[in-house]
Amino acid sequence: MFRILLILMIVIPAIEIWGLVKAASFIGAWQTVFAVIATGVIGAHLAKREGLKTWLKAQEDLNQMQVPNQAILDGISIFTGGLLLLTPGFFTDTIGLLLILPFSRYFLQKYLKKWLETKLKNGNFYFYYRR
Repeated sequence: MFRILLILMIVIPAIEIWGLVKAASFIGAWQTVFAVIATGVIGAHLAKREGLKTWLKAQEDLNQMQVPNQAILDGISIFTGGLLLLTPGFFTDTIGLLLILPFSRYFLQKYLKKWLETKLKNGNFYFYYRR
């Protein structure tokens, strides 16, 4: 697991830097800087709006004495998408936007649920913690 994280921490920034350099050479440096700032601001606004909707849905579920399963999964997706949108770069922004927008979030969550179900059925899903 550590190796995968290490590779991701090297590969993702390299891809982002490459994308920013290509964008700057195509549209200009200042326009690229403005685009990165704009995606961060727009992403923060979208994450706040969708997060509030999810929070209200979770409260509604709890008031009806139901476990807010979908709201929890939505909240995790929105939080992750918001973090990715605040990270400078166009590739992480694309993934973050897909996690925040409700119609694309549905398809990603469907895939995630299926993956988790197979992991749990096979007994290959572990929680690690330290004291």
